[in-house]
Amino acid sequence: MKIALFATCIVDGMYPSTARATVSILERLGHEVVFPPGQACCGQMHINSGYFKEALPVVANHIKAFDTTDYDVAVAPSASCVASVKHQQPMIAERAGDNGLKQRAEEVGARTYELSQLLVDVLGITDAAAQLGSWFPTSVTYHPSCHGMRLLHLGDRQLDLLRTVEGIELKDLPSADQCCGFGGTFSMKNAEVSSAMLEDKAANVTSTGASLCTGGDASCLLHIGGGLSRTGAAAGTLHLAEILASTREHPYDAGTSFGATAEVAR
Repeated sequence: MKIALFATCIVDGMYPSTARATVSILERLGHEVVFPPGQACCGQMHINSGYFKEALPVVANHIKAFDTTDYDVAVAPSASCVASVKHQQPMIAERAGDNGLKQRAEEVGARTYELSQLLVDVLGITDAAAQLGSWFPTSVTYHPSCHGMRLLHLGDRQLDLLRTVEGIELKDLPSADQCCGFGGTFSMKNAEVSSAMLEDKAANVTSTGASLCTGGDASCLLHIGGGLSRTGAAAGTLHLAEILASTREHPYDAGTSFGATAEVAR
């Protein structure tokens, strides 16, 4: 299968190892990964803030990048960005009165998956240790992101994959379904409320005694990681993809590239 990687802004700019880990997992399964070169922002931040007019060219650019590339499915290590592609982009095109763009957006959205969706629903991965070789002998707790739960309805896909990683010690997170307080521009426009929510989340992570908090959205993990560091907590954060990519032969370390070799689509 040919799979197009939608890296997302925050992963591309701040957590490239998450994108490399995603590619490593898919190549390990024998799939070809391509990178549509015209991709940029999906427009989620604009849309969530109500800037629908400004979002239109951003949305159009994403659709152009992904409907002119030869691939079977697209994947992103981000539930929030995939939710935007599937739910928000067609809405923006419709509001602009562009039915052609709306149809193209729906077609792109139908082929776009969050990483755990792709692994479980399309590729049939149910045992990370047996099928991916995942090995991660560390205590970990899991934060499910709001968009993953409420827009993509991921359920326990991410958690079930984590449960099957060899060596992992998975600790339940109290009030796991409580928002971390990030919410994109919400954390800037409503800083005091966001900080209070983050304080609760960081305290719950710390209470588990886990060394790491993981999840499927780099934005949430960035926010939670900042909250943990400000309290002096020993715990850090790490994306689900990097845990799944870690093996006995090539275990995770902070500087690993996971040997990704994704080719740029032409």
